[in-house]
Amino acid sequence: MDEVITALNNVLRDMGGPKGKAANNTYLPAGALGKNFSEEEELRNSHAVMKDYIENEILGKIADLVDEFGKKTKKAKDHYEEAEHANTTTSSSANMGV
Repeated sequence: MDEVITALNNVLRDMGGPKGKAANNTYLPAGALGKNFSEEEELRNSHAVMKDYIENEILGKIADLVDEFGKKTKKAKDHYEEAEHANTTTSSSANMGV
């Protein structure tokens, strides 16, 4: 389980690159597509909508899913270790009485 948790944390860390690129490397300033044509603003607005969708609806949700799975895996690991420890302690106590 430790390996799964480590792998998930690495995925989250690595996702910072694409999410950062989606957020910061896709800026489209006014005039970048040309000037003096009516569709320019519509194209920039469409770009902004798609940029937001990629950043929040795709990459953000994947990151949230991976994070949630990692937390649940860690919680399961902790419960497993607690149960194992309790079982070991109970077994040791029972063997001392024999």
